[in-house]
Amino acid sequence: MSDNKECQGCSSSDCSESAANKHIKNELEDHEEITRRLSNIEHKVLVLSGKGGVGKSTVAANLAFYLAQQGKKVGLLDVDIHGPSIPKLLGLEDAKPQGIDKTILPIPYSNNLKVMSIGFMLRSQDDAVIWRGPMKYGVIKQFLMDVQWGDLDYLIVDSPPGTGDEPLSIAQMLQKPEGAIIVTTPQDLSVLDVRKCINFCRKLHIPVMGVVENMSGFVCPGCGERIDIFKAGGGARMANELDVPYLGSIPIDQAVTMASDAGKSFIVEAKDSGATAAFQNIAKKVLEYHKQRLGDASEYFSGGARTDTAASHDSSTEENRMRIALPLAGGKLSPHFGHCNQFAIFDVDKAGGKTIGMEMVDAPPHEPGLLPKWLKDKDVEVVIAGGMGQRAKGLFEEQNIEVFIGVPSDDPQTLVSTYLAGGLESGDNLCDH
Repeated sequence: MSDNKECQGCSSSDCSESAANKHIKNELEDHEEITRRLSNIEHKVLVLSGKGGVGKSTVAANLAFYLAQQGKKVGLLDVDIHGPSIPKLLGLEDAKPQGIDKTILPIPYSNNLKVMSIGFMLRSQDDAVIWRGPMKYGVIKQFLMDVQWGDLDYLIVDSPPGTGDEPLSIAQMLQKPEGAIIVTTPQDLSVLDVRKCINFCRKLHIPVMGVVENMSGFVCPGCGERIDIFKAGGGARMANELDVPYLGSIPIDQAVTMASDAGKSFIVEAKDSGATAAFQNIAKKVLEYHKQRLGDASEYFSGGARTDTAASHDSSTEENRMRIALPLAGGKLSPHFGHCNQFAIFDVDKAGGKTIGMEMVDAPPHEPGLLPKWLKDKDVEVVIAGGMGQRAKGLFEEQNIEVFIGVPSDDPQTLVSTYLAGGLESGDNLCDH
């Protein structure tokens, strides 16, 4: 642990350590406020793609509209900072959000559907958002912390393409999203990028609810001949190879383009089209996924095994569950416990020897004696650390938290898996002060 004796009596705002602790404290308070907001949302679903231009926003918008049609209270959040499409797709280009009591009111689309997008805050549709990572992180946090979503059955999040700052930020801030729907088009170039998106979900322990293949073939309205403009079946093959569910394919249909450009839902404007029938079949599977116990939901998908950890959560009893915390620096185990900036906290099934969930939590200010109680309040029973002072180790033992010290720096999932397999061994204490 670092010695903060001098800093405790320092009132200077220029003190770098004091400023860092204040920043961490503010981040922790923001995290708690986001947690409070999200507690009113039952299901949080990400719509992702590793490739732009595959129709991800169209899928997200019409999924939200379909769920609202079924009587669900739905929020649609567009976090594509540089290319917000949701306002156009829903005919809300001129809408402007209102503020009340330091919060933001989402735009009402219907009785059951509320919408928020950076597009509502631009002066003109032609304005370019030229921001670096911290500003994008800030607005995404504001959408979750300051928007009055109220009680929702579903929050559908339309994420930008790729696996960069915005998808990573929203995935972590959502705090255990229910799952992700991955959108691709059939051609190899698209599938290649989307495969990375599935691995992105796995590394963040986000369940993959299924793959949607959009723009899958075109049926000529004149002669009825089907033409596979972008090939066919790439999404299904990818889902099979990566062992994730395949939700279905949506054909190219002029009715989808016309409805989208008009700011309307194609499942309403083109009720008899093949695209509508295909999409409704996909949306029903998503709805059914949440109606059933997660452990039984796989029967509702048309192929592939589910890989999410949430389903296995139901199979383990409370007695067999345990929480393990690892202090991180740069995404790996911190060699010095007092220098960590995040904790990875794993929910594990002791009897099954497997991980059933994980969350990333910003570390609180490193005040003497705070971390043991803070982790105890989070029901942590084991801490895996590189190095820790003997006094700190004693404080953890007073909280009945077991500590493994001298563990080499590695990614947290590997260390937890090794611990559950009984192969984790303590080594030399790397930070005995």
